[in-house]
Amino acid sequence: MNLFNMTPAVFVARILALLISLTFHEFSHAWVAVYFGDETPRWAGRLTLNPFKHLDPLGSLMLLLVGFGWAKPVPVNAFTLKRKNPAALMFVALSGPFSNFLLAVLAAMPLRFGLVNPVVITSSLLPSLFEFLMYFLFINLGLMLFNLLPIPPLDGEQVLAFILPGKLAYFYENIRPYGSFILLAVIVIGQFTGFNLISKVLQPAINGMAAFLLGV
Repeated sequence: MNLFNMTPAVFVARILALLISLTFHEFSHAWVAVYFGDETPRWAGRLTLNPFKHLDPLGSLMLLLVGFGWAKPVPVNAFTLKRKNPAALMFVALSGPFSNFLLAVLAAMPLRFGLVNPVVITSSLLPSLFEFLMYFLFINLGLMLFNLLPIPPLDGEQVLAFILPGKLAYFYENIRPYGSFILLAVIVIGQFTGFNLISKVLQPAINGMAAFLLGV
């Protein structure tokens, strides 16, 4: 579904989900970094729930159009973090996807236990609560799994860099500077060819996790 054939209700649901989900994702990075003793996120104004401090225009547009996107990276001092705890940088990276998982769980609970009527509104500017929670659930699961991909500059790169042994870590370090170009190329090619590799890889996992959380 692209921007031009979305209903107003779907557009509003995606915008609200984007604002909330990306904000909590980046705030979580900032909070965990500060917890481990790095004040860089606080000095950069990122220890906040103000969405406009976190949103990246291109990443937000990609999330709106294709369901996968990103926000502005939270600046951290890797030296300070590693000095406090060798695994701190990995924990900072994992905190963003984990926050999206928690948000997905919160969205799924009222749906799973029948607290929200399954109402779909097709002629309104605003989504029903059911529609919003469903989009919120899937967007957060998508954000979580997308950001766990071990491709720079996604969060998964720090996780993989921490667990890789010596020679593999050195090889990975050499290709990390090209990660952003690889990621963008895969997304753009997918949009032009209709074969979205990232979606093909992640969508089954997203659907499976959503089904598990919803109890279906």
